[in-house]
Amino acid sequence: MASTRATVTCPDCDLAEAFEKLGPARERIEQHRRETGHDPIWELGELSEGVVRAGDAAGVCGIPGSADGFADLGADDGE
Repeated sequence: MASTRATVTCPDCDLAEAFEKLGPARERIEQHRRETGHDPIWELGELSEGVVRAGDAAGVCGIPGSADGFADLGADDGE
């Protein structure tokens, strides 16, 4: 059985579509923006534990002393 990975809705009109994959959902958002000028939103369904960890890590990447030990890639240390 397929699961709903993302639901795309638009607060300015009646757009409401469910998608099994994130790529088509993202494409639908961009298409709707081009066609209507509206700013649709998406709600993500349950994600795998690995995807959630990667998203959490991306949120702290480059912050010195982050719990995940990522290097500060954006700092200019004068070298």
